[in-house]
Amino acid sequence: MKAQVIVKLKESVLDPQGMAIGRSIAAMGHKGVNLVRQGKIFDIDLNAKTPGEAEAILKDIGEKLLANTVIEDFEAKLL
Repeated sequence: MKAQVIVKLKESVLDPQGMAIGRSIAAMGHKGVNLVRQGKIFDIDLNAKTPGEAEAILKDIGEKLLANTVIEDFEAKLL
């Protein structure tokens, strides 16, 4: 079963890398970009018997390994 986990900084957390990317976009001459937030995407292939089992596995690894839940949110989805 293929899945994806997307990790992003919480909205309340300052994102200096996103801000630097936003400044670079503006320096390239693109004036219509108002905000950039960076994140991470993990593509995962798992052997789960059911979608429910897969979602439980993804939630566990998202909370315990992939995301720092103090400052990051994550979303897991089956593909």
